[in-house]
Amino acid sequence: MTRDEFLALALRNPVNVAITDALAQLALPDAWLVSGCLVQTAWNVITGRAIDHGIADYDVFYFDPDTSWEAEDAVIRKLDASLAHLGAKIEARNQARVHLWYPDKHGLPYPPLTCSTDGIDRFLTQNTQIGIRRAGDRCDVYAPHGFDDVAGLIARPNPGANFSATNYAAKTQRWKSLWPEIAIIAAE
Repeated sequence: MTRDEFLALALRNPVNVAITDALAQLALPDAWLVSGCLVQTAWNVITGRAIDHGIADYDVFYFDPDTSWEAEDAVIRKLDASLAHLGAKIEARNQARVHLWYPDKHGLPYPPLTCSTDGIDRFLTQNTQIGIRRAGDRCDVYAPHGFDDVAGLIARPNPGANFSATNYAAKTQRWKSLWPEIAIIAAE
């Protein structure tokens, strides 16, 4: 699958389109729509399911040097206000402040990041290490492992930083129940 083929599939979901448009209009710094909502939309098109089947939420990453909770909360509220009409659960997280709360929440170390794509690089699965954002009349796509696993309906662990076999098993078990066609590569 090419970048353009993936993008065409991901943007068949009108919620993905609305969020990427809103992020561009709000001009959040280094903002990306990321992860499952993109891959799962593609899986839904490939397997002939409803476009939003199995999508629990829509994740937005941005990078703002203001690491205060108040600043992040203001962004969350702004996104909620501008996208409430979608009826979708949107999770916005400032990647500049993840290292402040991640160790307490997940019990794993998390170094400070320098940009939003650093956060994408740390995803639990390689197949979801994808982000898109509007850049004028086109979309930028960040996908360090490409799109072969998306096209092949493959869930593959990202053995890099912050890998948790327990979390991987839980995530892939949920996916397998929703998309029985997927192949799950075992964590080593």
